[in-house]
Amino acid sequence: MNAPVKAGEVVRVVDLRDGHELRRIEGFVAESGASLFHRPAWLLAVEAGTGQRAAGIVAERLGTVTGWLPMTQVRSALFGKALVSSGFGVGGGIIAGMPATADALADAAQAMAIQGGFAGIELRGGKVPEGWECWSDKHCGFERALAADDEAELLAIPRKARAEVRKGLGFGHRMTIGRSAQDLAAHYACYSESVRNLGTPVFPKRLFAAMLDAFAEASDILTVWQGDTPLASVLSFYHGGAVLPFWGGGVFAARAARANEVMYYELMLHARRQGIARFDFGRSKTGSGPFAFKKNWGFDPVPLTYGAWTAPGQPPRNIDPTDASYSRKIALWKKLPLPVANTLGPWIARGLA
Repeated sequence: MNAPVKAGEVVRVVDLRDGHELRRIEGFVAESGASLFHRPAWLLAVEAGTGQRAAGIVAERLGTVTGWLPMTQVRSALFGKALVSSGFGVGGGIIAGMPATADALADAAQAMAIQGGFAGIELRGGKVPEGWECWSDKHCGFERALAADDEAELLAIPRKARAEVRKGLGFGHRMTIGRSAQDLAAHYACYSESVRNLGTPVFPKRLFAAMLDAFAEASDILTVWQGDTPLASVLSFYHGGAVLPFWGGGVFAARAARANEVMYYELMLHARRQGIARFDFGRSKTGSGPFAFKKNWGFDPVPLTYGAWTAPGQPPRNIDPTDASYSRKIALWKKLPLPVANTLGPWIARGLA
């Protein structure tokens, strides 16, 4: 698929198995100041961890990259087929220097969707092409600068949330930070129980392992322990001067032990000591419990703009867990024994990219 855009500019599907292409696009993402989820390394880790194929469309002029649309080719027996930018991320979308380039990337993505039998395209951020569905009222992002020292960081947390952190610190929990198999096991124990309790299928453990491998110098797992029992754990990434606590959760006992509060506070301290300047608390559904939790920590919500295009004759893909059609399924999932949820969940969740 090669499409002329303007004099000397071409849009084409890129082969992410080509090391030269990979380096060129990684360089463009870095120069553009784009998100972690624009990186080909993210797409390839998603593929390695879930089997959902990495793809992308590049625009270039005279050998120089001028635009990029990263995509995960999602195929699911339960949720259909879609091109997602980017799979399992909260950002992505088109990056391009010129509006005409962005439009050409969108046109090429539509052609790819139709040719491959995908029901539609989802863009998480970036320019949403004219005529596509567009919304900014479903998710918000939360980010702020880290404070100058440990005490200032604690004081930056509003009074009620700060009191919870102090209570948690009073328990004297043990903390570990690492990337070993033991860290991954502790994280999965906490995360899988947390999402089961929310009624959500857990992602495959190999997705987290693939991410740690892909971002060997820019990821780690922080775990809060009570003796030899992990209470809460978070897998974080470091990108563009920010720490992103991306997959985190706690077991039932974490709440009384204030383990989640301690976890995020300790991550703030750890990140600052690594030279990180900002804390990116990620996205949350507007009006949800996590949304309120982050506001209570002093983070201001910023609406996120997403977009979607649906192929002619195809129904829109719906993976919104707050949709009424999922309420009974979520209620039933919460009641599953954890071993059952952890067996069935990864097969289901790989389609929720």
